[in-house]
Amino acid sequence: MNTTAAQFPYPWQRCKIVHLVRHGQAMHNVEGDINREALLSPHLFDAELSPLGLHQVGKLRKNVHASGLLKRIELVITSPLYRTMQTAFGVFGSTESNEDEGVNCPQIMAVELCRDRMGVRPCDMRRRVSQCQALFPSIDFSMMDGEEDSMWNPDFRESEEEMAARMGLLMNWLWTRPEKEIVIVSHGIMLQHILDRLGNDCHPSVRTALCKRFDNCELRSVVIVDKSSMEADSQLR
Repeated sequence: MNTTAAQFPYPWQRCKIVHLVRHGQAMHNVEGDINREALLSPHLFDAELSPLGLHQVGKLRKNVHASGLLKRIELVITSPLYRTMQTAFGVFGSTESNEDEGVNCPQIMAVELCRDRMGVRPCDMRRRVSQCQALFPSIDFSMMDGEEDSMWNPDFRESEEEMAARMGLLMNWLWTRPEKEIVIVSHGIMLQHILDRLGNDCHPSVRTALCKRFDNCELRSVVIVDKSSMEADSQLR
């Protein structure tokens, strides 16, 4: 058996390590599991983390610190919804606790492209940017599309094809970033679309394992490779 048949070398400058994190359990997860119609309720607008979700975030933060992962991460990209920002800041943000002494926490940037499936459900509508800035002053909101949420439509739910296209735009943008090790804090269905896109060239068994459903506050790490021919010659010289 040829064990090297599926092994290929790639220049490190054409690779990135991406850590995908689904937000902790949020109140719309709790109420939606009981009654799916609850997801249409205005009181779940931009749903916050549940008590269990906050506990999950604290547990992941400890694991990220203990493993040394926090020291390697150069950038955290988060959906601008409240539950994802709570997760991103709660796991990777700087606090006044002793555990942060001597640790340079990475920049956290809110990016509209990685938000949840848009439309119809109030839980997937975001707050005004000024409100988000007041809640999370250390998060960078310079990539936001505007003060109000103009992307959410009360009458139309984003299609699977539209979500897949949006994740394609996100990953294309990711390759323009200089950072080599990046975290994306997003939503289960959006992370599935990212992995579906990345897993096209994988063996079916690898793809199945890679693309399984995310648990709340699960962190899954992948190495991604830019296999385009653009600038390949100049980078290898």
